[in-house]
Amino acid sequence: MKQIESIKEFGGYLNRYEHESNGCSCKMTFSVYLPPQATTGKVPVLYWLSGLTCTDDNARTKAGMQRYAAEYGIALVFPDTSPRGENVPDEIDRYDLGQGAGFYVNATQSPWSKHFQMYDYVTQELPELVEANLPLLPNVKAISGHSMGGHGALICALKNPDGYRSVSAFSPICHPTECDWGKGCFTAYLGDDSQSWQEYDATLLVDAGAKVGDIFIDQGVADEFYDEGQLLPEAFQKVCASNGQKLTLRMQEGYDHSYHFVSTFIGEHIAYHSMALKE
Repeated sequence: MKQIESIKEFGGYLNRYEHESNGCSCKMTFSVYLPPQATTGKVPVLYWLSGLTCTDDNARTKAGMQRYAAEYGIALVFPDTSPRGENVPDEIDRYDLGQGAGFYVNATQSPWSKHFQMYDYVTQELPELVEANLPLLPNVKAISGHSMGGHGALICALKNPDGYRSVSAFSPICHPTECDWGKGCFTAYLGDDSQSWQEYDATLLVDAGAKVGDIFIDQGVADEFYDEGQLLPEAFQKVCASNGQKLTLRMQEGYDHSYHFVSTFIGEHIAYHSMALKE
């Protein structure tokens, strides 16, 4: 774990690191915001999973969440969205498959399976690494994300109900087995047997009995990908209602899919997570 950048913000530090990932078989880059409270003791942490085409840099420069993290004394961890490098497979003509589009699954199909182990990376390898090297409270963590990262946040929480104190999402891909983005990536990463896709679909996980204490989602009504049927929040809302999963789904009029939307409501999400992390 090598620090390659450090920027002071709101009394704390936004640091960038790189390390050799055993699970992803390549060098991975990630960022961490350590609030000023981390200078005197260990702090809880919120993991932020970004969306298609993003790196760790998008959210840390566009979401504006460090201001709120400093106020509440929460560290932020920004993983990359996929393995990267010359030896990592990619589809250069597609933004929704390959590098920048890991979908937070453990790939089982060639050529992706050697590197694209993003579910294990964000739920196991990265948390173990940062908790061992930074002033973070062990296992006191929450998770959130945007778009593909919102999908990642939902499945990570639902598959690890004791692992995260809280979960939220902006414009998540709620039902990837029924949208074009998900079908394309899941076929490539997981194979043609759609049964194997179910463990990475939040809607199907809830329908099969997975449950967490609460889920908080903001969705823009003017989101172009919502209109295209890529996100499917109503399908998720329906199975949550029928299976007793507590869900707050806010449909925000006029807001799109961008970080303009995320930055508008990120303060409320940080406050939501702060309450759970400090219980």
